[in-house]
Amino acid sequence: MWHLWALELPWLEPEAALTAWGNAPWCAFLDSGGPVDARSRWKILGVHPKHTVFVVNGLLHKDGAVQAESSPQAVFSALRHALPAQPQGARHRPYDLPFYGGYIGFFDYHFGMQCEAVPSRHVKHDQPDCAFGFYEQVFVWDRLEKRAFLAGFSDNAESKLETLRLYQELWNTVGCADTPARVPRLVFTPDQTRVAYCAAVKRAKQYIAAGDIFQVNITGRYAAESEEPLDDLTLYRALRHAAPAPFAAYLRCGEAYALHSTSPERFLQLDAQRYTCSRPIKGTAPRGKTDEEDRVFAQSLAVDEKECSENLMIVDLMRNDIGRVAEIGSVTVPEFLKVERFAHVHHLVSEVRGKLAEGQDVFDLLQATLPPGSVTGAPKHRAMQIIDELEASARGAYCGSIVCIGVEGQMESSVIIRTVVRHGNSLHIAAGGGITALSDPDKEYAEMCLKIAPLLAVFGQEL
Repeated sequence: MWHLWALELPWLEPEAALTAWGNAPWCAFLDSGGPVDARSRWKILGVHPKHTVFVVNGLLHKDGAVQAESSPQAVFSALRHALPAQPQGARHRPYDLPFYGGYIGFFDYHFGMQCEAVPSRHVKHDQPDCAFGFYEQVFVWDRLEKRAFLAGFSDNAESKLETLRLYQELWNTVGCADTPARVPRLVFTPDQTRVAYCAAVKRAKQYIAAGDIFQVNITGRYAAESEEPLDDLTLYRALRHAAPAPFAAYLRCGEAYALHSTSPERFLQLDAQRYTCSRPIKGTAPRGKTDEEDRVFAQSLAVDEKECSENLMIVDLMRNDIGRVAEIGSVTVPEFLKVERFAHVHHLVSEVRGKLAEGQDVFDLLQATLPPGSVTGAPKHRAMQIIDELEASARGAYCGSIVCIGVEGQMESSVIIRTVVRHGNSLHIAAGGGITALSDPDKEYAEMCLKIAPLLAVFGQEL
């Protein structure tokens, strides 16, 4: 029988703990940044997972051993299997923490294509479709109240004491290490030219005019190769310093692969009362150089017909996806077309809520909704077919989702955007936007450049 436990610790800056443990092969750091609010209050660090589950080259691996050929059903079954059975009755929570252990990892866009039964013409080798660590204990930091905890659900006393000893040593010797880091100067090459990107947008508009779709997300990717080994901590610190975000994350999935994300976008949250919430982002405008210019950009975005219609269609898509597994009549839109400010852009953000139907769990919710609707289009299945036709390369992790599933069945997740992917000595970044009947190809290319420029700037490159 398991139980939740938590020990309050003396405050230590989370970045110091990341310095100490960040190079562990399966280090997972959920790193809320920017202004503190309900969506960016907590930071969570997990190291040395009890189990690992990942899919690469079509094979499902658990704890390093090949289990079977992969399918979404096989993956969700493997993830379910490691979660301990829920006991009857309410479970005592010693503190109101968001996470007491469980899974931290990601699903890539290709995994979402499998969930939607959409084949791909693009090939990607040796990069995971998904990767998760199962953590029996984690560090949790409360940014609002400046409190730190070690939390978990297993009675592994030896592991708990060893972790506490290491934390105490760290507290005695290490300060905050969150300083701008020097990263290698690299040249990123796009997977398509400006002319090709604009041609893809024009073709997408033809599909819209023909009635195939209402909207589709067209993206472009950039890649660079480093002659020297790349340090994940250095990469992540530089990215986070340039663009702090409420859903930032650092995931090392073994030695050869890592995600460095400064995502501003929640995908899905599932709470203890079985209510799920999605906050799709669609609609973009630049930040101003002055307060007045910033205000004008925000006001213009709020009434822009093309940007608002883009957001509306994704709200309808998310209502449909959540409705697949929600109680009838429970799906609502409590926030619609709200302008939110981020480090480099304004975005239009809406909120969709629903309550899981009886007999449905967090994995049913993920299978019904992956990949995120804000980065596909509407109708979703046809939009994904068109994406695969028009885009020049596999999306990989980009447009997938980073997911944290607690031992109690709760979940927080983000959309993988504003993210640097490291695979060996290769780096990949990407950006894009929603295409509607009102889209102008040159403006869509400019929006893509606006989103990707801060990522390129980290490595000293200008568009």
